[in-house]
Amino acid sequence: MEHPLSIYNTLTRKKEQFIPLHEPHVGMYVCGPTVYGDAHLGHARPAITFDLLFRYLTHIGYKVRYVRNITDVGHLEHDADDGEDKIAKKARLEQLEPMEVVQYYLNRYHHAMEALNVLPPSIEPHASGHIIEQIELVKKILDNGYAYESEGSVYFDVEKYNKDHNYGVLSGRNIDDMLNTTRALDGQDEKHNPIDFALWKCAQPEHIMRWPSPWSDGFPGWHCECTAMGKKYLGEHFDIHGGGMDLIFPHHECEIAQAVASQGEDMVHYWMHNNMITINGQKMGKSLGNFITLDEFFTGDNKMLSQAYSPMTIRFFILQAHYRSTVDFSNEALQAAEKGLERLMDAYHHLMKLKAADVSTVDVKDLRRKCYDAMNDDLNSPIVIAHLFDAARTINSVKDGKATISLEDLKELQDVFHTFIFDILGMKDEAASAGNNSNEAFGKAMDLLLTIRQQAKANKAWATSDKIRNELTAIGFEIKDTKDGAEWKLSK
Repeated sequence: MEHPLSIYNTLTRKKEQFIPLHEPHVGMYVCGPTVYGDAHLGHARPAITFDLLFRYLTHIGYKVRYVRNITDVGHLEHDADDGEDKIAKKARLEQLEPMEVVQYYLNRYHHAMEALNVLPPSIEPHASGHIIEQIELVKKILDNGYAYESEGSVYFDVEKYNKDHNYGVLSGRNIDDMLNTTRALDGQDEKHNPIDFALWKCAQPEHIMRWPSPWSDGFPGWHCECTAMGKKYLGEHFDIHGGGMDLIFPHHECEIAQAVASQGEDMVHYWMHNNMITINGQKMGKSLGNFITLDEFFTGDNKMLSQAYSPMTIRFFILQAHYRSTVDFSNEALQAAEKGLERLMDAYHHLMKLKAADVSTVDVKDLRRKCYDAMNDDLNSPIVIAHLFDAARTINSVKDGKATISLEDLKELQDVFHTFIFDILGMKDEAASAGNNSNEAFGKAMDLLLTIRQQAKANKAWATSDKIRNELTAIGFEIKDTKDGAEWKLSK
């Protein structure tokens, strides 16, 4: 196969040609949510980013096994080794069984992802369903001398590992400095060093989520799950590991250390990270309390929102920025995305109704190549969208009679538009999907009404013609007269 795609590898800090280990097969692992609350805009970004990658890899001919995990145990408060399990805490506050909390928020997460037109992964493993694999991983790391047991817990020995390997290879952090500045006095902590991280935690008596292990009744460390489940479903070596930039350290750094400590080398060839969603320059997230849930976006029910925004507006808003750049939330930015998407979808609807001429006075031949070039350059979706907007101007020129397009060029333009807007960018035509059969009947009724108005105009029955237009405008329709007849759409 050809390998046109280049992606930015966080590990090497440069763009690299993407060559799968076992083409045409691609193994891809992406860190999924910890399900203890509703998904927010910060969750939407990695989901949409790696959905774009999944769609594109599939589109260019690869057979992709996409694994996205569900964290339902072991993720403690403040991403630390101490404190309460986030799910267990929620369960205690709500007086529920922890798995009730998991199931409730997982169902809601799936519903939100479906609304955003995010394709389901090939496999969606739960951390709680892979305790055995995580115990086996800990055993291997202990056997290889890179971990130690302490009071029923098992910790990764960062100092020992760093002497043989580079702990900090992904994040670029100088671990020697961290070790020297954070070294604890003997006897103050069950860890040898504060920078050591938990592979297995001994459960306190009040801790509900616990499993038997060779060391204690307890639960796995948060970092273990992805290493264990990645290996189980994608093997000891796989192509891509993705997630948000906030996971580079410590989570993904720990994953690399665990893989090397257990099998002698890293599992992952390309590490990919999307940047953050910010509000007024500050990261959006649950821990900061500045997040807006996806449901709130869809309903408009949040004091920070001036209106409701459709799922496709949210998706388009995220895809308008490159996945490695920050996206700052504002109502103005979302409203601009809404208008931009409307312009693009209007152009698509016009495109599907255009009449071909004998010759083209427009040039559409380079559009496909330009869009592919942008996607192959590290998934540059904003450039793809810019090219589609250029094409939209061409479509409107033909529609308004200022240009002509041949049948061959028309078919090419229709195919490119459909391929990139729907198949690759993953947009849905919300207007078309809103009502299926009833929507179709509604459209036909409107067309009939406008035909009657057109006949009234032809018969110089101006009062009837104006009455139809004025009444439709009053109830929320926009009517536009063109050389080919009247067009309509619902006003915002």
